Amino acid sequence: MTQKNENTFPWTEKYRPKRLVDVVGQKHITERLKKYVEKRSIPNMLFSGPPGIGKTCCAVALARELFGPTFNQDFLELNASDERGIGIVRGEIKEFAMTIPLGADFKIIFLDEADALTVDAQQALRRTMEKYTGTVRFILNANYASKLISPIQSRCSLFKFKPLSKEEVTEKINEVVKIENIKIDVDAINAIYDICEGDMRSALNYLQSAASTTEHIKKETIYNVSNAAQPKDILNLIDACLAGNFLESRKYLETLLFDQGLSGEDIISQLYKKIVSYPEDKLNIKHKIQIIDKIAEINFRLVEGANDRIQLEALLAQIILINHINKNN
Repeated sequence: MTQKNENTFPWTEKYRPKRLVDVVGQKHITERLKKYVEKRSIPNMLFSGPPGIGKTCCAVALARELFGPTFNQDFLELNASDERGIGIVRGEIKEFAMTIPLGADFKIIFLDEADALTVDAQQALRRTMEKYTGTVRFILNANYASKLISPIQSRCSLFKFKPLSKEEVTEKINEVVKIENIKIDVDAINAIYDICEGDMRSALNYLQSAASTTEHIKKETIYNVSNAAQPKDILNLIDACLAGNFLESRKYLETLLFDQGLSGEDIISQLYKKIVSYPEDKLNIKHKIQIIDKIAEINFRLVEGANDRIQLEALLAQIILINHINKNN
């Protein structure tokens, strides 16, 4: 790879683990997978968990260690969200399953976002898993394992991936920063974790985006490239509501929507997190429960396509009313 390509290559790919030992976190899973490599035998598997925490990395690293030089011939990676219907099962999956494995007694089909398949496609997949059980192993990747039909779940060994800890994300960021020769503040690293919430793919994307704009990364840079509000902006909005000042809270909201260009869903997600962590001496648990209930209602309306500004202003009004009523009782 040339120097120019190295500078422009996505860091999510550049620093993608090649071996199971290199995977960040998920030790409870990688240890089990290493034993499969030693025995050169694996069951059908279902990887479940949120995005960006190592599910695909583990599947590819496992296959590389099992197949070695025949990896490209014995491993097929597909994304079910590209084609959700039965055609993907009857087409590419069945064609690959019918061919003879080269590097082991079986081949691996990795189906990403398997929970996006229609029910008919899942039924067809179940029959394919049964028919080619002697020569093919399936690794299904799903954000929500419950969306897969029971016959598929029962044919797979379940692996539950968890979001990466702050220590694990920080360690990887520091490793990348050292290699790329970047200056970064500790507050900026904390901001990355606060936004990505254990998603390493997002963390590396934010880090690379920030590094491309400045030689010294500060927390403000991270919030700018990630399209997230700074915590103080959200806290100012909440403080204004709890003070009963609707017009002031409305100004903070307009700054977030129009000056910073945040979407309604971005704002409500961050508002929810700050309400949950807000000091209980200023907002007791009873008030938090009532506000969170309203946040959930407004979030549903936004997902259904309601107007961002109107719904969020209605939420501010509800927070003010809840706080006013509880103060007077």
